[in-house]
Amino acid sequence: MKRSLQRRLTLMLGGAILLAGLVAAAASFILAYGEAKEFQDDILRQTALLATRNTGISARIDARGPNRAEVALGDPESRISVIRLPDDPRPVWLTGDLSSGFHTLEADGEPLRLFVQRSLSGKTTVVAQSTDTRDEIAIHSALRTLIPLLMLLPLMAWLIVRIVRSELAPVNNLASHLDAQPADRPSPLSDEGVPDEITPFVHAINHLLKRVSDLMIQQRRFIADAAHELRSPLTALSIQVQNLKQAGSLENMRDRVLPLQAGIERARQLTEQLLNLAKTQADPLEKKEVDVSTMARELIAEYLPMAEAKGIDLGLDEIEPLRLTSAPETLRLVLKNALDNALKYVPEGGEVTLRLYANDTNAIIEIVDNGPGIPVAERQRVFNPFYRLSETTGEGSGLGLAIAAEAAASLGGRISLLDGLESRGLVFRYQQSLNT
Repeated sequence: MKRSLQRRLTLMLGGAILLAGLVAAAASFILAYGEAKEFQDDILRQTALLATRNTGISARIDARGPNRAEVALGDPESRISVIRLPDDPRPVWLTGDLSSGFHTLEADGEPLRLFVQRSLSGKTTVVAQSTDTRDEIAIHSALRTLIPLLMLLPLMAWLIVRIVRSELAPVNNLASHLDAQPADRPSPLSDEGVPDEITPFVHAINHLLKRVSDLMIQQRRFIADAAHELRSPLTALSIQVQNLKQAGSLENMRDRVLPLQAGIERARQLTEQLLNLAKTQADPLEKKEVDVSTMARELIAEYLPMAEAKGIDLGLDEIEPLRLTSAPETLRLVLKNALDNALKYVPEGGEVTLRLYANDTNAIIEIVDNGPGIPVAERQRVFNPFYRLSETTGEGSGLGLAIAAEAAASLGGRISLLDGLESRGLVFRYQQSLNT
C-alpha cells in the first residue's frame, strides 16, 4: 500500500493538536480542582470564624426555615450549612466526636466537606458544604479549555491540509518537470523555491541526469564514429567484390581474393572490437580471485604466432607470482588489447615483454615494447574511441586503448602510458589495488 505523506502529516499534526488539547484540559482540571478545593476550605474556615464571632448568624447561608440541621445539602439553594453543637440538633450524618479541622464525610451517599471548630466555652461549630461545588468548578474550567479547541479542530485540520499541500507543491512541480523532459536530452532541475530539506535530493537527481546525459552523448558519438569506421571497410569490400567479378582469369581472381580476405578480416576485427567496447560499458562484473600469472602465460601462447610472424621477441617477465580479485574476462580484455596494440605497431625485430609484479598496495601489469612510442602530448587522447596518431603506419581502428581504458575503469584499476627504457618505446601500465 502506498503511503501518502500529505495524509500522514495531516493526521499526525491533527492528532498532536488534539492530544495537546486533552493534556491542557486535564492539566486545567487538576489545577482548577486544587484551587477550588483550597477556595472551598477557605470559605468554610471564614464562615466558621464569622459564625463563632456572630452568634446571630443564620445556621445556613441563604437557608429558609427554622430547622437548619434537616435542610438537604443537595438543595441548590443550600450551599453552606452552619451547625452549632450542642444548641442545634445533630444531623444523622454527623456521627462521632470529630476533631477540629477539615473532614470529608458522606451524607445520603453524597460527599460532604466540613470544617469543625471548637471554642473555649465547649461549643462546637460545624460548617458543611457539598463537594459537588468544587467538582463543578474544575469540570467547567476543563471544558472551557477543551470545547473551544474541539470546535476549532475542523478549521485547524483544513488549515493543516492547505499548509501541507502548499509546502509540498514544489515537490509536485519537480515531478511534473522531470516527467515532461525528453528522454534523450534530460536537463537539470531548478532548485528555486525548493525547501532546504529537498534541495540535496534535487542536487542528487541533477548529478544523475548529468551522468545520464554524458552517457547518452558518448553513445551517440560512439554510434556515429562506428558507422563512419564501418562505412570505409564495407565500401572497400563492395569494390573488391566487383573487381573479383571482373577478373578475366583464375590467376587474376586469386590475386584479387587476397585483398578481399584481408578486408573481411579487418571488418571482423573492427566489429569484434566494437562489440567488446559495448559489452565492457554495459555488462555488470562478477569478480573472483584470478591467477594473473597463469593468464599471462596463456596470453603469451595465444599471441606468440603473431609475434613470430613479425619477428618480434615476445616474452614474460614474472618478477613474482601475482593473484588478484578481479573479473577474469574483463582483465583479459585489458591485457589482450594492450598486447595487440604493442605487436601491431612494434616494427619487425622488436621486443615486447609482459611484466608482472606488485608493491605494498597494488598489483602492477606492464607491457613494455621498444616501438615508436606515443608522444606525451597525445597519451591522453589515444584513449578516445577511433583516435589514431597521424604518423601511425600500422593498420588499426583506434579502439584498442579505448576498450582497455573502459575495461580498466570498470575494474576499478588505472592505466598509464610511460616512456620505455632510455626513452625508447612505450610502457603500458595497469594498476589495481590488491584489496579490491
